[in-house]
Amino acid sequence: MWTSLLAVMVKELRQAFRDKRTAMLLLVAPILQVGLLGYAVDFDVDQIPTVVCDQDRSQASRELVAGLTAGTTFRVVGELRSAEEASAWLEDGRAAVVVVLPRGLGRDLAHGRPVGVQVVMDGSEPNRGQIASAAASQYFAGRGLELARERLRTVQAGLGRDTSMPQLKLAPRFLYNPTQKSAIFMVPGVMAMVLLVVTTIVTAMGLARERELGTIEQLMVTPIHPIVLMAGKCLPFALIGLADAAVLLAVGHLLFDVPLRGHLGVVMLGAGVYLLTTLGTGIFVSTIGRTQQQVVLGAFFFIMPAILLSGFASPIENMPDWIVPITYLNPVRYFVEIMRSVLLRGAGLSELAPQFLALLAFGLAILGVSALRFRKTLS
Repeated sequence: MWTSLLAVMVKELRQAFRDKRTAMLLLVAPILQVGLLGYAVDFDVDQIPTVVCDQDRSQASRELVAGLTAGTTFRVVGELRSAEEASAWLEDGRAAVVVVLPRGLGRDLAHGRPVGVQVVMDGSEPNRGQIASAAASQYFAGRGLELARERLRTVQAGLGRDTSMPQLKLAPRFLYNPTQKSAIFMVPGVMAMVLLVVTTIVTAMGLARERELGTIEQLMVTPIHPIVLMAGKCLPFALIGLADAAVLLAVGHLLFDVPLRGHLGVVMLGAGVYLLTTLGTGIFVSTIGRTQQQVVLGAFFFIMPAILLSGFASPIENMPDWIVPITYLNPVRYFVEIMRSVLLRGAGLSELAPQFLALLAFGLAILGVSALRFRKTLS
């Protein structure tokens, strides 16, 4: 049995690396995908194109604009006099934020009268709109408080009173990701996605190619047990998947500063258990489709919902209540949680026991069903 298993594994490795496209998919594509997606999937919003419509043209209005655009959140792309013209910039996409400073702003501020500043944002991109709204609200609220304090000090100084004012300062602190870089949050999820796509599709395509070329019939007449044959076809890709996981960890650390606060062995153990699911899914899909095109389409029928429901890009807590229970049936969710917990928070095997057990149960179940279908297909 061991001789047969080793022979099938060697055959699969030779056949995989003989085909340059498969070799590229196994070795090069994961690195390119993590690199490109790590840079492309970025939730850090800055340099928002902003149009300023300063109708007052006073020193006070210019100071407000300078303070608002002093950071990296807003980038002034135009200064206009008409609010209608500024709205046109917003409509055709040349700007995402319009700041309208009304006439008499400086005079009203000097006399202590309330002033309304209008900030209009493009809501077609909710994340950018919310960040722009929060940044503008925080700035104008803080600036308004400073102006109120200055005026109060002036009044109190004129009356000969104590000008000291009580202050309450907030000192926020972020754990695990102090710089709040989205890449540190996204890259572990990207790694789970890449391993899912690569190992599932390659496994499914390998069996479909055997069927298309007619070599599967030659294997059927050899004295090899179907389970040994299936294991021989899966183990090489499992080893390649583990190698890919190690390479992706290195790429994530070198390019995106993704930390490794937990034990590397826990990460690799999680990857190994996760590969039971991805390889089992590839085998199951290959027993349904008859051609390579069919199995690729069938694989993506599973891959896309699994990625979207894994919490890879958006938190599961933000999903509708009726979708959240479905995510518990998604093995990708548990691997994403394992990766982020180990890499970012330094969690160990004991803290992640529920995720490991759920992932192991899914992997064994999918492999069991796939083995039955694979044996039936050979028969």
